[in-house]
Amino acid sequence: MDLLTADQIQQLLWGLKTTILLFAVCWLMAFTIALALVVVRATEIATCRWIVDAFVAYHRNVPLLVQVMFWYFGMPELLPEGLRYWLYDHNAEFCFAAIALALGNSAYLAEDIRSGLRAIPHTQFEAARSLGCSYMQTMRYIVVPQALRISLPPLVGRALLLFKNTSVAMAIGVAELTYKTREIENLTFKTFTVFGIATLLYLIGTLLIMAFGSWLEKRTRIGEKDASHA
Repeated sequence: MDLLTADQIQQLLWGLKTTILLFAVCWLMAFTIALALVVVRATEIATCRWIVDAFVAYHRNVPLLVQVMFWYFGMPELLPEGLRYWLYDHNAEFCFAAIALALGNSAYLAEDIRSGLRAIPHTQFEAARSLGCSYMQTMRYIVVPQALRISLPPLVGRALLLFKNTSVAMAIGVAELTYKTREIENLTFKTFTVFGIATLLYLIGTLLIMAFGSWLEKRTRIGEKDASHA
């Protein structure tokens, strides 16, 4: 089996660093957007619910690769020329990939959190409002925290998918792990070695996410038990 050089290993690690950074940025953006979608959709305003439903339907039914390419090749045409060239000079590939991945995953996260929201008795919402809490206070301090605890397992699953789906960004030239793997393989033809290392790195990443999710779920269960004993 042909071994990789130290420089090639370094390139793979740089690709892994980009993958982790892209995953972290996308997850924070997607989670924030998903929370906003859930709160807006839970209102009694029909127009708001329709807009959120349309947003979710679009991002769940259009392939993620198409969304990434749309943002990179299509959206810049709508921007002022100065801003467009500024983005191209400041890692536009990473920026547009992060936006597309975040928006696409926020639709799925919103549905997962919404499922958790449905499991909460409506009487809790009514009780909070009767005590003088505003809609936003009720959602922020009472309803959403419980929905997140209930939705934790599917949210961890979405995090795993997002980590793996960062590889889609290679289609627009983001130098993440898969991009670097293909680049090294094309130069060296060490297919088994380079893809074997990339597979191992992805596996380690997903196992770490699963371990963190398991720890977080166990911690929230402990919190629930302590609250019930109190």
